[in-house]
Amino acid sequence: MQDNIRPIAPISVAGLVPQVPETGMPICEVVDPSTLYVDPAYQRNVGDKGMRQIRRIIEGFDWAKFKPPNCAYSQCDGKTILKVLDGQHTAIAAASNPHVHSIPVMIVEADDTVAQAKAFIGQNTDRLGITALQLHQAALAAADEDAQTLELVCSRARIKVLKTTNAYTGTGARQTIAIKQLEALISRQGAKVAREILEVLANAERGPLTAPQIKAVELLMTDPEYADKFNPEDLTEAIVDLLFTAEDEAKLLAVTHKISFWKALAITWFRKCRKRRQMPVKAA
Repeated sequence: MQDNIRPIAPISVAGLVPQVPETGMPICEVVDPSTLYVDPAYQRNVGDKGMRQIRRIIEGFDWAKFKPPNCAYSQCDGKTILKVLDGQHTAIAAASNPHVHSIPVMIVEADDTVAQAKAFIGQNTDRLGITALQLHQAALAAADEDAQTLELVCSRARIKVLKTTNAYTGTGARQTIAIKQLEALISRQGAKVAREILEVLANAERGPLTAPQIKAVELLMTDPEYADKFNPEDLTEAIVDLLFTAEDEAKLLAVTHKISFWKALAITWFRKCRKRRQMPVKAA
């Protein structure tokens, strides 16, 4: 045996609790790729980048590089179909290639949309190219409690979480795709405080709401150095008054003082914000 060939060998599982598989082992079937389906409840639409990827797969199609799509049986209009949980670009490329008439697919147990969405999340959580926004939409379809809380917090602040990065309408007011920042905000501050923070930005009717803006308002609303010195509605008014000049000033401040842009933005807004009247401290 060659020196650089090594067998697959198990590692020690000491300290681990190996999980018993909750579903049966996948089966492999050969199918016509044009008979497969995609569920938009948890699968993204194919955009320009995805279309370029599909074209590359078609032009360089090679069975040695082929990775079978993961699928699950489902019912649709009284008919049994196969939904693609992972690998829709590969499936579309195969269906488009006149030299490919059938492909192998791996079929897993996932009977309903919730189970299928959970499978999609499990297969794509650590994959490059799958955005937090796409995973959030899949988590909603999977009835994930944290994803539902995020949507509820935003809904109560009258903010719409968009499904895709290019779905902004009008000025983008009360719209956002800053999923990671929203998740972090709710984790740190809880749903109630997070809603109050988001309302400050939403009520300024400017958009879209970005991660630096959310972090800046969170700092001002929760840090003892700032929080007790203004009313939330006055911060909203300051954001409206400064409009986009605040970000220009913040960029300069960030460079000059070597601080994060979001922190510089918070300072810029705080300087403009009308302050509460401080009660004089009476002498003992």
